[in-house]
Amino acid sequence: MRADRFLADAIGSLSRSRVKALMEAGHAFRDGAPLTDPSEAVRAGARYTLQVPPPLPATPQAQAIPLTILFEDRDLIVLDKPAGLVVHPAPGNPDGTLVNAVLAHAGDELSGIGGEMRPGIVHRLDKDTSGVMVVAKTERAHRVLSDAFAARDLDRAYLALCWGLPEPLAGEVSAPIGRHPADRKRMAVVERGGKPATTRYAVRRAWGAAAALVECRLLTGRTHQIRVHMAHIGHPLVGDPVYLRRTPAAARLLPAEARDALLAFPRQALHAASLGFNHPVTGQALNFESPMPPDMEGLLLLLDGNRP
Repeated sequence: MRADRFLADAIGSLSRSRVKALMEAGHAFRDGAPLTDPSEAVRAGARYTLQVPPPLPATPQAQAIPLTILFEDRDLIVLDKPAGLVVHPAPGNPDGTLVNAVLAHAGDELSGIGGEMRPGIVHRLDKDTSGVMVVAKTERAHRVLSDAFAARDLDRAYLALCWGLPEPLAGEVSAPIGRHPADRKRMAVVERGGKPATTRYAVRRAWGAAAALVECRLLTGRTHQIRVHMAHIGHPLVGDPVYLRRTPAAARLLPAEARDALLAFPRQALHAASLGFNHPVTGQALNFESPMPPDMEGLLLLLDGNRP
């Protein structure tokens, strides 16, 4: 067995990539001698030591941004992300993100992930997608939750308001997703070079053939998966700034007030409504729900013929 895998398995709370990085940085020893080759085979009878240095301060700075916390303990935080909040700092959004907010909320409780005192982002929601998210506070929780998301060993459902009425009313979209061949900022269903992607959907409410509220469940986790797959079957999400390319014909089927509101909606009408998973340390089954945000609820009221 490789030394990095052996140490990761023996310790249990560190990922193999983290152990490998520590070994290469000179923090591992075999019988007191430095061990910097992660691929070296383990030797019977040898004594292995791994020194984990104190976490470094996180590069993102803590910022006091309000958070809606659904659950929190020493290992994780479950929160209700509002639309408009970017998850992780990036060149276009260096601060004001969910990571900055979590650092301010729980910075003293973070035990260090990847060598930094930072929250572990297990999964992401697009900036303008709202709903339930889980964030790890420890490296162990981050590793276990990341494995669960990678294996789809959890239950999560999204609500999406789309144009038109999907037929059949419940089905499965299985189509590979990759970068758009002409526009690298977009994703698309592609014939070559894409990753397998499957989305199950079911219509929960419908307003004739004009619009539908659809529940979506992911069997894979690709970038923009729901948005790409719904557009691929001819039912792009209301307000989607990337995959709604023109005014849909279904808009003509709505009364003027509702039609104008849907066409002017400033974000994709997509909400992570529920998330269920086993606690990464205790194994307890956890389930969380997020109510429909007010802006999407207002669209449903207009579709029903009522004012928000």
